[in-house]
Amino acid sequence: MPTNAPTPSALVRDLQAALGERHVLWAPEDLLVYEYDASIDRARPDVAVFPGDAEETAAVVRIANLHDVPVVPRGSGTGFAGGAIAVRGGVLIVTTRMNRILQVDAENRLAVVEPGVINLALQQAVAPHGLLYAPDPSSQRICSLGGNIANNSGGPHTLAHGSTVNHVLGVEVVLPDGRITWLGGRQLDAPGVDLRGLFVGSEGTLGIATKICLRLMRQQEAVQTMLAIFDSVEAASAAVSAVIRRGVVPVALEMLDQEIIRIVEPQIHAGYPLDAGAVLLIEVEGLRESVAIEAEAAIDACREQGAREVRTAESAPERERLWEGRKAGIGAVGAASPAFYLLDGVVPRTKLPQTMQAVQEASARYGLRCANIFHAGDGNLHPTVMFDPDDPDAVRRVLELGGEIMRLCVQAGGSLTGEHGIGLEKRSYMEWIFSPEDLDAMGRVRAAFGGEERFNPCKVLPSGHGCGTGHATEIRHHLATPGVYV
Repeated sequence: MPTNAPTPSALVRDLQAALGERHVLWAPEDLLVYEYDASIDRARPDVAVFPGDAEETAAVVRIANLHDVPVVPRGSGTGFAGGAIAVRGGVLIVTTRMNRILQVDAENRLAVVEPGVINLALQQAVAPHGLLYAPDPSSQRICSLGGNIANNSGGPHTLAHGSTVNHVLGVEVVLPDGRITWLGGRQLDAPGVDLRGLFVGSEGTLGIATKICLRLMRQQEAVQTMLAIFDSVEAASAAVSAVIRRGVVPVALEMLDQEIIRIVEPQIHAGYPLDAGAVLLIEVEGLRESVAIEAEAAIDACREQGAREVRTAESAPERERLWEGRKAGIGAVGAASPAFYLLDGVVPRTKLPQTMQAVQEASARYGLRCANIFHAGDGNLHPTVMFDPDDPDAVRRVLELGGEIMRLCVQAGGSLTGEHGIGLEKRSYMEWIFSPEDLDAMGRVRAAFGGEERFNPCKVLPSGHGCGTGHATEIRHHLATPGVYV
């Protein structure tokens, strides 16, 4: 080592002794790629470590405690809410080495995996058994199951199958004091307090998952995928409720507006008409006879609301092509714009038409392009705002627009997140929907697990030592803080 090379700190030396030097990164140039996730916030950890199992993860937590530094869990870094950002530095625990599928029990329809397993890898592993793992976020090619657990991720098929929490049987967890325990088990309904359900969606504030027991489902006999084409977002939004009123609960009901269609179609060639105001991607599954009946009811509902055409996929490749346009939509935005801010809010289905109109009006008022691609069936909106990150005024306008869109969702009787989590991004908005007593109760749960502000600090709850008081305020604070910036 050159004589002028920096000397590792005592924290780094202890971590290297526990994991080996190759699994501990501490040089600034090595940490560059770990200072951000898929959100627009950035902050550099002091050190990033890559444990190989629960015991090594527990050792890292104990060392961090010894040195009194924060711990931040991280999976693939695909989160959109800043949940894996090391706002106060400390140790970033990256779970990508823990990527084994430990068991597929086809007879009992369950799988045991490590947190670094990619969502799609599990889907591919269980498919030969005639099974599937239902939660399928649009980022399933790259997102990890541990991250899905942390954010209670959803996906296009949440409408019928539920989100991640509905498919988790048990979780092996490293607690904030370094102990290892199981929450839940291998049964659908373990006795006692449902700490498993409490842990799923806790965004890394209560502990780190090191093994996960997941429920698998049998593949359905028949699937039918349709593309309904509308002249306006309002008509497509009205059709969402019309489909449900017919007594049909599709396994997926997705919307893309004209802005996103004109970005996606030239890149993906999914077959979406460039002149459409919006399209609905509708999928029903089940027994062959029931699928035919429900598909016809969904088609009738769309036509009733003014669909100019409803196309039905006639083959598996055609179905996959329709879905490719939806799954690759955000990536297409990334290729078309220097930066984008992907939002996540929820409104009642019946409020979709007026909410979508309000989102479009707000985007125009701020002078920003906004594309919409989202889970319309459960009212989970994903406005995607495109901007130039080198324009400070554009960053300001993007953040203010994001806050206004979140406020629109709350005023419509909705929520701040459907699947991306609260993270750093929306922690200051929690007071819009929760009382001080509610937030105090959440803080007491965090304290009971031992995390308080050492485990993923400045996330989820709106207050904390050394944390800002609001998203836009936090960004301005970080801009003036060495090593922490947008």
